[in-house]
Formats: sequence, C-alpha cells, structure tokens
Amino acid sequence: MKLRKIGTTSQNGGCPTLYETDTGDIVVQGDRLTDPEALAQLRDVLEGEEFVVVPRALLTRFAPKE
Repeated sequence: MKLRKIGTTSQNGGCPTLYETDTGDIVVQGDRLTDPEALAQLRDVLEGEEFVVVPRALLTRFAPKE
C-alpha cells in the first residue's frame, strides 16, 4: 500500500494528518481516543479496531469532496 499525504493542521509536523492510499481509502493519524466514557459509547467494535480523534478543521480543510 502506498500513502500520499493529503494535509495536516499540525504546526510541528505531527498529528493530526490525513493520507490517501493508492486505492482511494483515507488513513487518519491522530491522538488515540482513551476516554473511558467515550469508548463505552462505541458500538459494533471489531477486534483490532482503534479510534482516533480528528479535529473538524482538518476534515473540512483536507478531506476529499467526492
């Protein structure tokens, strides 16, 4: 799989960042969601899945429009 960096709202080159795969999927780099109350509200979680927090500004600025 090849990744292409779409964009970031980070000032120091870290996360959050969006990438696009060579198949058109989106990969998100961000802070892991660790809040127990928030995690308890998630449904249909499969083994191996993780959750990251993505600032709305990152998505509205860089997410593909199509």
